[in-house]
Formats: sequence, C-alpha cells, structure tokens
Amino acid sequence: MVTGAGGALGQDLVARLAAPDVPPTDSVRAQPRATLDVTDADAVRAAVHAWAAAPGEGPAVLINASAYTAVDRAETDEDAAAAAWAVNAEAPGLLAAACAEVGAAMVHVSTDYVLGPLPGGERRPLEPDDPVAPTGVYARSKLAGEERVRAARPGAHHVVRSAWLYGATGQNFVRTMARLARERDTLDVVDDQHGSPTWTADLADGLVALARSSAPAGTRHAAGGGATTWCGFARAVFAEMGADPERVRPCDTASFPRPAPRPAWSVLSDASWRAAGLAPLPAWRDALRTAVARHPDLLLG
Repeated sequence: MVTGAGGALGQDLVARLAAPDVPPTDSVRAQPRATLDVTDADAVRAAVHAWAAAPGEGPAVLINASAYTAVDRAETDEDAAAAAWAVNAEAPGLLAAACAEVGAAMVHVSTDYVLGPLPGGERRPLEPDDPVAPTGVYARSKLAGEERVRAARPGAHHVVRSAWLYGATGQNFVRTMARLARERDTLDVVDDQHGSPTWTADLADGLVALARSSAPAGTRHAAGGGATTWCGFARAVFAEMGADPERVRPCDTASFPRPAPRPAWSVLSDASWRAAGLAPLPAWRDALRTAVARHPDLLLG
C-alpha cells in the first residue's frame, strides 16, 4: 500500500511498483488523499485491514508518502499548524499501529528538517544518529511522526529521511526557477543553505528497493548524491534551459526572511543506506539532467 499516492513521490512509487522489472505482486494499493484520509483513525484501520486481508504474495509493506509540506503557512496559520500536526505527527502513528495489527512492515518518509546543527559548526554529511533539533511546526511534527512510527512498529519499520525533493508533478523549486528565468533578467537566490536535491523518481526506486530488502528496522538517509546550495541548484536549472547561470546571483538567508526556519546545513550521508546493501541515489546534478530529459515540461515553469 502507498499512502499519499497522489503526491509527486507517491505517484512515482506507484509507477515504480508497476514497472516490468519489479518482481510481480498480486496487488499494489494506491491510497491518495481522495480515497484515504490518513488522519482518520477509523478509516486508516479499516483500509489497512481490508488491504492485508486481500490475497497477496509475500509480506505486506505500507509505504507512507503522506506529508503536509506548507512549512511557512504552518508557522503563521493555526489551522495549517493543526493540519501539519495531524498529517505529519499523528497519521504516521495511526498507520504504524494498524500495520502492527495486521503484521505489515512500514516505510515512512521523513525529512532533513528534523536534524540540528553539528557541534562546533562542523560541516560533514549528516548521519541518522546525529542530533535532532527541529525548529518550527513542520520540523517538530515530522520528528513526532518518526517517533510514533518507531514506538508503534519497533521491529518492522524503516524511517527514511530525504531532502530538497522535486518531482514531475506539482509545484517545486525546478518549476519555479524555470518560470522566474522567463520573467526576470536576474534572480537572487540563497547561497548559504546547503543540501542535496533529490528527484522523487530516484527516491521512489530506493524506497521500493528498501521495502523489498532484508535490511533491519531503523532510520536511514537517502538523498541525491553530492551537495549544492539553492543558488547552485537554481544555476543548474538555468543551465538545463540554455540560460546563462550567472543571471542567478547569490545572496544570504537574511536577505529573504521566511516564517519557517530552514536548515543551513542538511547534506545527508548515505552511509547507513549503503550499509544496508542498497544502491545510493544518483548524483543530484545527473538526476536533474535525467529529470528534465524525461519531463521537459519541468522547464516550462
């Protein structure tokens, strides 16, 4: 079962599970928000029990790609904050508890936002056991979701943190930069926040591989290989469009204050991923090139 199946990552997960090179299963049940409200405890329990009771081959695995990601709105609007908590914190616990009742494993997608700065300002790729220090409603809700999954399904869960996601559908950084490239002569983009852009199709491949593996329960990081800044990412988008990357000018975070704080350093290490025998995700720059080749409309803004 894939919850959050209507989002960019969820759609890629469903497509990956239907790909001809994936070992066959009797069924892949896609659950977008329209068919399953993951914040409704009764609905979650009924859906998971019905799914687990259907004929199938091998163990049952639920991959939760549901998330409330309007991070700034969650800081400024009480209803949005409540929605973020319901989807990101409470729903994963409901799903994990239902999985425990039917003996299903759970893969839960989390975020770099839960992690804090390294001691002494050290800059190295972040490991799953590095300090957590979420700031803001979104980050705190995502950490709470992780904790509830671990508590409800201790021996059969995988928490996977990723970062800087963009996909073929919906609004994302790539589409926004492509649109602004057409609208403005120059563009100021933050150059003091570092991370690893992640193409959702690549993450979907990795999550499916994890779900089918014999890796022990735990928390792992999976993101595009290498690191850049938002400015570097924007310049790469311009380059893919054939536009001059120098039209993107670097600035600092203080120049663009936002309601929700962003991590200054969220480069994720894939050591825990590779230690589980899983192939690392492609380098972020190669992934962007592949993404726009497969989906040219990304560059239409």
